[in-house]
Parts: sequence; structure tokens; C-alpha cells
Amino acid sequence: MKVSTIAELLDAKVVCGEDKLDTDVKSACGCDMMSDVLAFVKDQAVLLTGLCNLQVIRTAEMMDMRCVVFVRGKKPSEDIIEMAKECGIVVLTTDMRMYLACGLLYANGLQSGHTALK
Repeated sequence: MKVSTIAELLDAKVVCGEDKLDTDVKSACGCDMMSDVLAFVKDQAVLLTGLCNLQVIRTAEMMDMRCVVFVRGKKPSEDIIEMAKECGIVVLTTDMRMYLACGLLYANGLQSGHTALK
């Protein structure tokens, strides 16, 4: 699924990374605990979260994610946007709650990918 399709499905605003909307992604995860993302997520390209701080972008970069979607109307600060630009990560914002956003993406073919279960 293209990042542009994710933006369309979630009625999301593109905050940065407009030049990367044609990026193809195959999986996503929804999580507010970045420690869980680091511990359990593997091969995810899109992170949906309501946590709005720099740690989200740091985590996304470490996990080689292509896109971060801030749900529940969260608006990233300028330092978050700047870091995402430096890392080449697309940032989207949507007013949808995480459950609905994840459900819509899954129903439209975006898979959950693999988790590194212990």
C-alpha cells in the first residue's frame, strides 16, 4: 500500500515527507509504548501512535519505519517535524482514534507484519 493511500484512507494531513508519498509499505502497527515497539515489533513500515514526542521519531528511525501517523488529532511540534525530515520519515496526522485507523488500514489490505515474540 502506498503512503498516499494511507493518508487518503485515514483522511490524514501530510505534515512532512510529501516527496515520499509514493513509498510502498507492506505492514503497520499501532502502539503508544515505544518500549513495546522496540521489544516486539519487527518489519513494520508504518507506526500509528497517540504519543507525540521526539522518542516516537527516534524509535521509528531505529526500526527503519517509513511513516508515522499521529492519531486522535495529535499535532507534532516543530522539533518532531524537523527530526522526521532529517530521518526521511513521512509524518501524517488524523483525527481518528487508533482502533479505527488500524482497522481501516487492515480492512484495506495493510497487514500487521511480524512480531518478535519472546
